[in-house]
Amino acid sequence: MRGLPAVHRLLEEPAVAEYGVAFGRETVKRAIEQVLDRARASGSERSYESVVADVVAQLNDARLRELVPAINATGIVVHTNLGRSPLAVEALTAIDRIARGYSNLEFDLSAGERGSRYSRVTEALRDATGAQDAIVVNNCAAAVLLILDTYARGRETIVARNQLVEIGGGFRIPDVIARSGSILIEVGSTNRVYTADYERALSPRTALLLRTHPSNYRIEGFTSDVAPEELVRLGRSAGVPVVEDLGSGALVDLAEYGLPHERTVQEAIADGMDLVTFSGDKLLGGPQAGIIAGKAHFVAPLRSNPLLRALRVDKTTIAALAATLHLYLERTSRDRIPIFRMLAATLDDLRARGAAYVDAIAAASLVESMAYVGGGSLPQAQIASLAVALEVSEADGVAAALRRENPAVVARIEKGRVMLDLRTIAPEEDAYVIATVLRVTNSSVPRR
Repeated sequence: MRGLPAVHRLLEEPAVAEYGVAFGRETVKRAIEQVLDRARASGSERSYESVVADVVAQLNDARLRELVPAINATGIVVHTNLGRSPLAVEALTAIDRIARGYSNLEFDLSAGERGSRYSRVTEALRDATGAQDAIVVNNCAAAVLLILDTYARGRETIVARNQLVEIGGGFRIPDVIARSGSILIEVGSTNRVYTADYERALSPRTALLLRTHPSNYRIEGFTSDVAPEELVRLGRSAGVPVVEDLGSGALVDLAEYGLPHERTVQEAIADGMDLVTFSGDKLLGGPQAGIIAGKAHFVAPLRSNPLLRALRVDKTTIAALAATLHLYLERTSRDRIPIFRMLAATLDDLRARGAAYVDAIAAASLVESMAYVGGGSLPQAQIASLAVALEVSEADGVAAALRRENPAVVARIEKGRVMLDLRTIAPEEDAYVIATVLRVTNSSVPRR
């Protein structure tokens, strides 16, 4: 084993040295030493090239365990596992501008004294939702928890049985209510609930009427539900606040994009909901956040709850959220939010882009596809799309190899083919995806 290369020589190998930027020289050195130790233990002859390949493979495995960029070729627009919604350029610019130095995060520049971080985005939320006031926490589950802790600790929260859903990661509405210290009162049956069910459940211990989004499931057939405005009327007559958790939080009617109508935040506010919770990083298209919007006298107590400090968002989230909300002020600027740009793309747009793939890759053909909105609230909502289908002998192997690239390309496999859905691949990513497929599959034809 004396013929094994020295550590310092491997450190200078370009394919190995490039990992030093991400991991640091010492981490790369340890990876080299581990590979050399295994080579010595094996007792077999090793070429220099094979040792370098093993070092690079180990470092690449380590890279894949880090948070790294990925290209979404799955056709799922709001992909929870791939970071949900990508941010608009304006949001990224705002993050860069605020994160690179100091800011007035909690400083009132006019008065020269301490200010509130939440006020930096409150006006934008009022304009976007029509609510009197709003506050931001780190995710939508936290928003629901803050409301329950503020208003219903030790008291009862009434929820229809058909809305006691489980969302991603195994989190269930009953568990969130229990963790808040509130007492869950279920009403109605799995498929049918009436206003009278809520009325019978009211008691002096009732703190809230909670309406939750059914999330990623649907009940069809023999069903009945209580209209939001009817629940609001009941809450007002009983003197009980009514809260609605919308989950993904659409601020626009998705029917504009040929999709099923999704209840919007503005509709919930107009129906008279006292508080409405929704996410910032799903259908809104901004950073991860939980937003609470509603009537000012119901939002105010949330600000004084000590739990808010544990749930607060940082300056980059506030900057990105505000920049995203500003894009909603005009219809034309909204399409600069990536998820709406994806939804607005026509089949002709996708077909023109797909021609470049087919022209360059011998194994590629352009086929009809169905993309999905995703994101929990609309998991089954489909939109017509086009995908590049790769006819390869080992679809699983090619898909795995694409995921190991930098950036990773995450595709789906359908009928033995690797499918690259163009609706979720950004146009500026096309050249990279084509080059990566060529490198992985070794399949190309002369350009026409």
